[in-house]
Amino acid sequence: MKKADIYEFYARLAEDIPEPRTELNYTNSYTLLVAVALSAQATDVGVNKATKALFEQVTTPQEMLDLGEAALKEHIKTVGLFNTKAKNVILAAQRLVDNHDGEVPSDRDALEALPGVGRKTANVVLNEAFGIPTIAVDTHIFRVSNRTGLAPGKTPLAVEKKLEKATPEDFKQHAHHWLILHGRYLCKARTPECWRCSVTDFCRYKPKTSEPRGKRKTA
Repeated sequence: MKKADIYEFYARLAEDIPEPRTELNYTNSYTLLVAVALSAQATDVGVNKATKALFEQVTTPQEMLDLGEAALKEHIKTVGLFNTKAKNVILAAQRLVDNHDGEVPSDRDALEALPGVGRKTANVVLNEAFGIPTIAVDTHIFRVSNRTGLAPGKTPLAVEKKLEKATPEDFKQHAHHWLILHGRYLCKARTPECWRCSVTDFCRYKPKTSEPRGKRKTA
């Protein structure tokens, strides 16, 4: 995709959603970290349901330790891989208390050193909590980047590096959320909704999908 086209691509996404945000519910940087860690191989909707009562009780690493692993499992048992995630959340809380005075660090290496926190989770926290223009490549961003030709790559890291290089400075802060939301609601895995996409003329995906007959408006 040409540089001018990439700029217009993002400009249209920005026009569609001027202030994009994560769809995970959280109250501070710590609850954001927990929510993002829980969201691996789970939906944001499912995580939000599981953390609603949890985050009314727990907002700091020490409160998470006081809650304990068994009680945490009861809160998040509807989330995939909840046993492993609960163990990691407790271990990460202990690490935050011991090494960071109970605060979430704004450093990628320090975040990735926490149990259960990978590069994607760290990037989301850095972007959403600290305003650092990172791009966390999930399945949606990976699909959109490859399907459209915006930043094709064979691995999430390769796509991330290409997006960092290709994304204009004007759009780097929100690029992560625009691409996720575009993939979640328009550029879907099975059947992208090309007929209502604002950037379809820049996209190399073929053939473009048409609006289903049953959804077309009659005159």
